[in-house]
Amino acid sequence: MNEQQQAEVIVVGAGPTGLLLAGDLAEAGVKVTVLEKRGAEISNLSRAFAVHARTLEVLDARGLADDLFALGGRRLGELFLFGRAKVKLSGLDSRFPYVLMTPQYNVERVLRERAAAAGVDFRFDHKVIGIDQADGSATVRTDRGDFTAAYVVGTDGVRSAVRQAVGIDYPGEAVLRSMMLADVELDEPPAESPAVSGANGAFCFIADFGDGLWRVIGWNAADQQDDDAPVSSDEIRTALKLAFGTDFGMHEPKWSSRFHSDERQATAYRAGNVFLAGDAAHCHTPAGGMGMNTGIQDAANLSWKLAAVLRGADPALLDTYAAERHPVGEAVLRASGRIIRVAANKSRVVGAVRGAVLGTALKLDPVQHKVTGLISGIDVHYPHAHGEHRLTGDRARDVDLADGTRLYEALRAGRFVVLDSALEDGALEDSAAAVARATAEPDGTARVVRPDGYIGWAGADDPAAIAAYLEAHAGKL
Repeated sequence: MNEQQQAEVIVVGAGPTGLLLAGDLAEAGVKVTVLEKRGAEISNLSRAFAVHARTLEVLDARGLADDLFALGGRRLGELFLFGRAKVKLSGLDSRFPYVLMTPQYNVERVLRERAAAAGVDFRFDHKVIGIDQADGSATVRTDRGDFTAAYVVGTDGVRSAVRQAVGIDYPGEAVLRSMMLADVELDEPPAESPAVSGANGAFCFIADFGDGLWRVIGWNAADQQDDDAPVSSDEIRTALKLAFGTDFGMHEPKWSSRFHSDERQATAYRAGNVFLAGDAAHCHTPAGGMGMNTGIQDAANLSWKLAAVLRGADPALLDTYAAERHPVGEAVLRASGRIIRVAANKSRVVGAVRGAVLGTALKLDPVQHKVTGLISGIDVHYPHAHGEHRLTGDRARDVDLADGTRLYEALRAGRFVVLDSALEDGALEDSAAAVARATAEPDGTARVVRPDGYIGWAGADDPAAIAAYLEAHAGKL
C-alpha cells in the first residue's frame, strides 16, 4: 500500500502528550495527523496515575478538568513519604491544591475525545519505520504508507522511533531493575494514601485510585529478574511485607508487569523540523508521579508555538521550546531520582532515620514550598532576557476578570490574553490573536498571558509594545 498523505503537523504517538498537542493544534485550525502503532482501543491498564495541580490547570484552560473529574478519582491534599514526611499540597496557590489520583486511561479518554471533535486525523496500527527531511518538510515513512508535513512531533515514548530515526541520542542509565507494578484490592489498606516505605532491602509505593483498586509499585533487592519475567503475587506480597511489615490483605492482582526504571534525557529536543516531547524526550523514575505531567506540559508549551509559526510568527519562536522545557525535564529527572535512591537505600542506618530527617526538613516552610512547587509543577517558570520585566516567564495565576470570568476560562479560546485595566477599547483591534480582559483588581502591571498560561510580556500600559509582542509571537489567525 503506497499511501501518501499531507498534513501541517504529524504527531507520532497517541498517549496523553500527543493527544493534548494534537487537540491544541486542531483547535487552532492546524491540519493534524496522529500516527499510532497500537490499535484504536484505549488500554485499560493504568500506567500513570497522578495528575498534579499544574496539569489540572492546563486541562482547565481547555475546559477539560471537569470532564476528567467526572470520570472519578481521589483528590489528595497531602502525600506521605516513609511514614513521617508529609508533602502538603493543600497550601498550593492554585484552584487545584491537591493531586488527582486517577488512571492514565481516563486522561487519555478526555484528551482523545477533544482531539477527535476538533478534527484530528487518527491513523492507528501505523508503525513508523523512518523519517526523511527535505525542502522545509518532513516525511514519515510507516508500514502502511508515507505521510508528509511541515513539522513532526515524536511523542512515542522511551523507545521513540522518531527519536531514533533522526539520530538524537538518549543518554542515561537504569536506576533500578526488576521493579514491579500491579493494581490490587486490599482488605486492610494503609491509613494514608499515597504511602511510601522502604526497609530490609525493599521499597513499595501504594496509592488509592478511589475505585477500590490500589496501585502498588515495588522493588526487592533480593529478587531481581528480567523485564519479561512474569510477576507473581507472592513477589509483590514479599516486597510489601519487607517495606511495610504487612501485605495489607492483598488480593490477586488485576494486572501486573515488570520494568526497569530509567533516567534518560534526549540531548536535543529538535532535529530540523522534527521535535520530541514527553517520554520520547525524557524519562524519569516513577517517584513523585511527574512523568505524564511533564509530558503534557511539554505539549502545552510546543503546541501554540507551532500554530503561531504556521500562521506567520517568527520561526525563531520554535527555538524557545527546548530552551524552556529541557531544563524542566532535567529538574524532574534529578528530583525523582533522589526520591527513588533514598527509598531503595539498603542501609539500616539510612532506613532508620530517613523518615525522621525528611519529616523535619519538610516542616521548614522554604523546603516545603520548594518540594510542593516542583512536584505539582506550580513553580515552573521560564527564563527571561535581560531587560524584560521580572514577571516574564512566570506561570500566570488564575485570577478573576472584570467581566465575571476567570483567566483560565479566557484561555480556552487558545489565544493570548491581555490583562491591562488601562487598555482602551479597540486598542488591539488589529490583533485577532489576542483576547483583551481587565483584571478585577489591577496591580498596575499589564500582562500578556501566552496560550500555555505563562506570562510572555509584562510592563506598564503600552499598547504599542503589546501589539509588537503579539505580532512577533502570535502570527495571524
